[in-house]
Amino acid sequence: MKLLLIKLQTSHEIEDALTYFSQEEVKALGVEARKRSDFEQAGWANDSTVVDFNDIENLPEDMEFIAYFDQERDPDDLIKQYKSKLAELESYGLDTGKKEISYDYVQDEDWNKVWQKYYHVLNFSRHLAIVPEWENYQPEFPDQKVITLDPGLAFGTGGHTTTQLVMMALERSLTKPVKVLDVGTGSGILAIAASKLGAKSVLATDISDEAVTAANENIALNKLNNIEVIKANLLKDVDGKFDLILANILAEILFDLIPDLDKHLAPNGKAIFSGIDYLQAEKVKQRLADNGFSVKTTMQEGRWVCLLIERKPD
Repeated sequence: MKLLLIKLQTSHEIEDALTYFSQEEVKALGVEARKRSDFEQAGWANDSTVVDFNDIENLPEDMEFIAYFDQERDPDDLIKQYKSKLAELESYGLDTGKKEISYDYVQDEDWNKVWQKYYHVLNFSRHLAIVPEWENYQPEFPDQKVITLDPGLAFGTGGHTTTQLVMMALERSLTKPVKVLDVGTGSGILAIAASKLGAKSVLATDISDEAVTAANENIALNKLNNIEVIKANLLKDVDGKFDLILANILAEILFDLIPDLDKHLAPNGKAIFSGIDYLQAEKVKQRLADNGFSVKTTMQEGRWVCLLIERKPD
């Protein structure tokens, strides 16, 4: 079996937007992002990564984004849709880079063999490490929690800034066992991180069938039994209240989620929002304020913002 690859030479600033578009609107089987910065930083990262630049073919100028489709899909139609999306993102003031789009075909078994070249241990913090299932990693601290992932056709591998900001906020917020909801779980990495850091239970949701499957497979790899994954559209198909709600999704999607936040947040509960471009952060904060919430902590790395949220005091 072959897979159709749509390849974009573009900017890392729009990785999240392209990922959401690929998975939810054009129904890609999976996505991959190869960023020059990942390879450059790997040479001096404090983990097991070893990069031989001579072994890397076609190192991108900034980011190469690849979406994978069934070979029966029409490449010309997909390229037209991606061009339209790039024009839309550019109209928001986002850097879209070179905007070069091409397509190719690859045997899926060939892809499975080369995937492992580019994913290695992410020794994230004193408390967490993200480890591809083929890596042999021994923590320096015996109580460091290891998240085992099969990147497969990626729905989030922990390398993106927005995901890492949520994990930083999780480490601060999970001070006792609580009920956690992870909205838009993707690979399940944040749900797994919450469980590993001591959550009582985790409900993980995603609108994509493929993401639900990927999350369940990664949860099984980690041998966790306190995470449930369901297909749901944001909070609209979710029952119950949660002590901590995570949402690492684009700001325009967070806008739709915020009005439903109150009825799903337990008393004294908190929320962590990430995936917010700094140009949209004030709009998100204002919408939160209009719905009875205040921002307790703001974290920013590069252009990405993460918010720790609670209800306004009475």
